[in-house]
Amino acid sequence: MDLYEYQARELLRKAGIPVPDGEVADTPEAAQRIARRLGGTVVVKAQVHAGGRGKAGGVKLAASPEEAKSHAARILGMEIKQHVVRRVLVTPAEEIAAEAYAAVLVDRATQRPVLMVSGEGGIDIEEVARTRPQAIRRLSVDPRYGLLSHQAYGLAEFLYSDPGLLSQAADILTRLYEFFLSAGASLAEINPLIVTSAGEVKAIDAKVSLDDNALFRNPDFEKLRDPAAEPEAEMRARNAGLSYVKMTGSVGCCVNGAGLAMATMDLIKYYGGEPANFLDIGGSSNPDKVVAALEIITSDPSVRVILFNIFGGITRCDDVANGIVEATQRTKLDRPIVIRLTGTNEAEAIVILEKAGFTAGRSMDAAVMKAVELAGAA
Repeated sequence: MDLYEYQARELLRKAGIPVPDGEVADTPEAAQRIARRLGGTVVVKAQVHAGGRGKAGGVKLAASPEEAKSHAARILGMEIKQHVVRRVLVTPAEEIAAEAYAAVLVDRATQRPVLMVSGEGGIDIEEVARTRPQAIRRLSVDPRYGLLSHQAYGLAEFLYSDPGLLSQAADILTRLYEFFLSAGASLAEINPLIVTSAGEVKAIDAKVSLDDNALFRNPDFEKLRDPAAEPEAEMRARNAGLSYVKMTGSVGCCVNGAGLAMATMDLIKYYGGEPANFLDIGGSSNPDKVVAALEIITSDPSVRVILFNIFGGITRCDDVANGIVEATQRTKLDRPIVIRLTGTNEAEAIVILEKAGFTAGRSMDAAVMKAVELAGAA
C-alpha cells in the first residue's frame, strides 16, 4: 500500500525524524488558510501516488497566501501520470544548503533490509544508480542485530564530514530503520534529506510503501488507504481475499497458489504469449472466490482468453469447477476459457465441467499452449 507524501511525513514525524510543519488541503481556500498560518514562502505540492510531480507542474513556490490559493486552484484536478490530484500539501519553503537521499528497502537477493544513502538527493535515484553507482552507499542489515550505531555513523560519514551533521544524520537513519521495521514497510524513503542554512538535517519529502501482508500488525494503517487512488480490480480482489496484479498481456490467468501462478506466467511467455495478470485464488475451497476471480479477469478488456490452472491440494478441483460454472452462468462470456485441473477430486470436477459444456485437461503445457494460440487468434 503506497502512502501519500503527507501521510508518510506524519509517520516519520511520529518516529522522531525532523519533518517541517505542513497541512494537506483539498480546496484552494484551505491552501490559502494553511499558508497564512505558516507565514512566509510556502511550497504547494500535489499529492499523488506518482513521481515527476515537479516536472508536471505539481510543485510550486508561493510567496503569499493568495499565491498559494492560486497555485492550489491550478494543481487540484490536474492529472499526473494518470493520477488525478485531489489534495495538495502546503509546507514551509526551506533554505537548503545541501540535499541527500536516504532509504530503507527490502533486498530480495539477500532477504535483508538494506539502507541506501547518496549525497545526490532531490533527483531520480534510479538515474544516479545507473549513471553514477559510486555515488550510492549500501548497507545490508543483519536482522539478528539490527542497525548498529557504528553502521549508522558510517553511512552518515558518506554524506557529511561535519560532526554536528554526522550526529543528526546517524540519528535519522537509525530512526528510519526502526520505523521501517515497526511499520512493516517495504520501502521508507527520504528524498531529499536536507541540510538547512542553520545547520539542521531534515526530511522534507518522504515516500512509504507498506506491505499489505504486514498490516495486521498495525491495523490503524488501513485507514491510510485511499480507495479512489487504487485500480478498481485490485480493490475488488483484496475485498474478495484474492491476490491480483494487472499486467499488460492478453492471457487472463486464474491459478491457485503463488508459485504455480508464477510458473504459469513463465510458461505463457515461454510459448510466446503474454500474461494479462497475476491472480492467485489461494488455498480456499470457496466457489465464491472463483466467481470473484472470473469477474475481475473479464473486467479487463485486454484479456482475449481465460486460463484456469488448478492443482488441487487444499483447493478442491470440484469446488473450482462449481465456481467456474456458477460464474459463467452469472456473466455472459465473449472470450474462450481453457481449463487445466488436476489433483483433489479432479474426476468429479471434470464431470461437473463436461455437464456444463466445458472441457478440461490435466497437462499444464497443453493448456498454456492452447491459451496462447487462442489469444493470438482472437
